[in-house]
Amino acid sequence: MTPQSAKTAAELLTRHWDAGTRLDHLPEALRPATREDGYGIQAQWLNHTSKPLFGWKIAATSVAGQRHINVDGPLAGRLLAEMVLPDGATIPLANCLMRVAEVELALRFERALPPRGRPYSVEEVMAAVGTLHPAIEIPDSRYTDFCAVGAPQLIADNACTHRFILGPAATRRWRDVDLAAHAVSAEVAGKSRHDGKGANVLGDPRIALAWIVNELNALGITMGAGEVVTTGTCVTPIPVVPGDVVKASYGGFGELSVRFA
Repeated sequence: MTPQSAKTAAELLTRHWDAGTRLDHLPEALRPATREDGYGIQAQWLNHTSKPLFGWKIAATSVAGQRHINVDGPLAGRLLAEMVLPDGATIPLANCLMRVAEVELALRFERALPPRGRPYSVEEVMAAVGTLHPAIEIPDSRYTDFCAVGAPQLIADNACTHRFILGPAATRRWRDVDLAAHAVSAEVAGKSRHDGKGANVLGDPRIALAWIVNELNALGITMGAGEVVTTGTCVTPIPVVPGDVVKASYGGFGELSVRFA
């Protein structure tokens, strides 16, 4: 895929994102054939922001999630600063197709990890992390049927990135905690309770974090100092409708809430 084709594809997707509209799939001339082509389109999303890259997300971090959207592994997406909202934010659902909330653990890097000729180990990746944060992601897609377009087009669509809430850094000594066994929960006020744990994220959020560092490594992309990675949902995605309030608890790492309008 040529740089101009990638740029044109990204412009088409971001126009739909801005307008709250959808397309069935990218036109054949702009359609990525490989994951690498998809990431080439996704990189052009940086032309859609005037601010430094906020961070990254990992989509499809469970087998069930991968089967749901018909992919064979996780997908990386960029978090733009304009997508990030404060705790307690109200998010409109009028143009949101997915309508789910995902309760996640996020980590912020204090040291960059540049590309190199061999993969990074989990230990090397964690040594570069500064802080752990509670997070809620509200994903969405620009495709009418996001389960049918395949991984390259989903990656081009920024791996279903939409809105993101990041809480303050955990004050508890989180490095001593087994993040795979760590429990989180959420309530849809007056409706339902949802429980999960870190192991639902590729077996361990630390494994997920190493996965995305090495995904970027293979693409020649640096994981930058200060960038945040949200590692994937610890609970089954929570369906939401206008009027719902989701309150999430992270077992000593903090609490977050979000309202839907």
